[in-house]
Amino acid sequence: MSGAPALDVEVRPVGIDDPLAEPLVRELTEEYVRRYGPEAHEEMTRYPADSWTAPHGLLLLLLEDGEPVAGGAYKRYDERTAEVKRMWTASAHRRRGLARRVLAELERAAAGAGYGRIFLTTGPRQPEARGLYLAAGYTPLFDVDADPLTIGPLPFEKQLP
Repeated sequence: MSGAPALDVEVRPVGIDDPLAEPLVRELTEEYVRRYGPEAHEEMTRYPADSWTAPHGLLLLLLEDGEPVAGGAYKRYDERTAEVKRMWTASAHRRRGLARRVLAELERAAAGAGYGRIFLTTGPRQPEARGLYLAAGYTPLFDVDADPLTIGPLPFEKQLP
């Protein structure tokens, strides 16, 4: 189904320990390790599970026919800023606009929770993510003309309504 348009999907908040979140955790870990090496595994266990729960955080999934196809989370960065983390689209469902939908849902939820700003970083070996954030109106907090591999994590921000 790769390349098919995003159909009706259910947006469901879940806990990081919910069985529905397992594909997100597994595939994202595999992706990070493939792109950044074995030490990237630590990124997926870096934050406590309650980082992704209300009132300061959220983990949500997009479900299609009850199966997770994309997801993402935010956690409290500071009093007025939510930090987006764990952006994921199942490999079989990429190029359908699902990540853009997840990002929009996270932005809406963060604004509703009282945050006025979103902050995030993506890795220098994730050009797809960099392109997504630029296309979604995020301001890069780095020199976009520099070689991403010389920068390290690429920070972005966006003001929320």
